[in-house]
Amino acid sequence: MITVHHLEQSRSHRVLWLLEELEVPYQIKRYQREASMLAPEALKKVHPLGKSPVITDGNQVIAESGAILSWLESKYDREQRLTSADEQARLQANYWLHYAEGSLMPLLVMKLVFSRLGKAPVPWLLRPAGAALGKGIQKAWLDKQLVPHRQMIEHHLAAQPWFAGKRFSIADIQMSFPLLALQSRGGLDDMPATAAWLNTVQQRAAWQRAVQQGGEVLPGG
Repeated sequence: MITVHHLEQSRSHRVLWLLEELEVPYQIKRYQREASMLAPEALKKVHPLGKSPVITDGNQVIAESGAILSWLESKYDREQRLTSADEQARLQANYWLHYAEGSLMPLLVMKLVFSRLGKAPVPWLLRPAGAALGKGIQKAWLDKQLVPHRQMIEHHLAAQPWFAGKRFSIADIQMSFPLLALQSRGGLDDMPATAAWLNTVQQRAAWQRAVQQGGEVLPGG
């Protein structure tokens, strides 16, 4: 049986969601974040980097969201619920699968880091300067870097219902986490099609079952 090594409030929600979509049996081994919000040392017993998500499937240990989703789709989507026979749809799914963590998430992680420069664990004497620095960098550079990403995603979802075209795919599962992060760190007021897409996926029964199993996807703030 597949074991999902699940860290609370993490990217591993996407793995649970795909398993629920495919109705594949699995078990969860849960890990709690340290006070620093970092993953616990126990995860290093599963994978050297001690990161989540990671799964074990038989003798295989598979890490990284995109690699896990691809593995599960290729091995368990026997009824092709998410896999398309259309070449263009497959290309689109593959692009967004890699774009999510390779292009969009690094900017969103930086935004999170800079937004916390005025908070603990930064020493309290440095917090006012840290907060000012973080806001300045976001306004002068980081938010501008996010603009073309926001525009591209919104244009794409305004033209079609799913990231790979007409059918729901693993690309939608992969893109859910960065778009939730984007919503929490800047809002989607100027991205109505994206906001509608996010609302739609959160209504899926498999998404809701995954939340019941693994908890909320993102911490507040």
